[in-house]
Amino acid sequence: MVDLLQTMVKIKICGITNLEDALSAGKLGCDALGFVFFKQSPRYITPEHAGDIIKYLPKHIIKIGVFRNAAEKKIRQIAKFCKLDILQFHGQESPQFCQRFKGYKIIKVFRIKDKIDTRFVLKYKSFAYLFDTFTSSAAGGTGKSFDWKLIGNLRGVKQPIFLAGGLNPKNINRAIKTACPDWVDVSSGVESAPGKKDYAKLKKFIAQARQSKT
Repeated sequence: MVDLLQTMVKIKICGITNLEDALSAGKLGCDALGFVFFKQSPRYITPEHAGDIIKYLPKHIIKIGVFRNAAEKKIRQIAKFCKLDILQFHGQESPQFCQRFKGYKIIKVFRIKDKIDTRFVLKYKSFAYLFDTFTSSAAGGTGKSFDWKLIGNLRGVKQPIFLAGGLNPKNINRAIKTACPDWVDVSSGVESAPGKKDYAKLKKFIAQARQSKT
């Protein structure tokens, strides 16, 4: 978790499917972009298309590949082809599986109902942890939130914390003040349709997040 001093929260815009949205998010001040390589997602992007987008991104933008229960070989191929900086695992990947990817930072995702099992979380020696809302109908990008106070109550977690699930321009200030995350991660909350970002929402979200300090 972040320290007690006021700290600027970093911003990840996920579910990027086109160059226009990627460049807009970058110009507006995001820190990272997420590309979903899970075919069942409405925000799925092919490695070829993602690679074409990434070639035009500023070097300071962190490129994150989102995977769900994918084969190790496939993940490695996509990561190398797209020149990803970080791998995000959104499925039932084991702690041992996550440790196989030497040379890459790993974000492990945990989908939350009404509590967080800290002992289970800490089995993963990942670069960072991402907490999203559990729903039985979808793996993410649902626009639904969970009790953010659960993040603020975490103990013994030194890795960076990503907060996701139901974030939007209207609630991002409250979410940051309540959960005190290191990162915020938004997808559907800044969209006009699945996979298509709304520039006005994107601009407002990033501005609001930048104004908020943990």
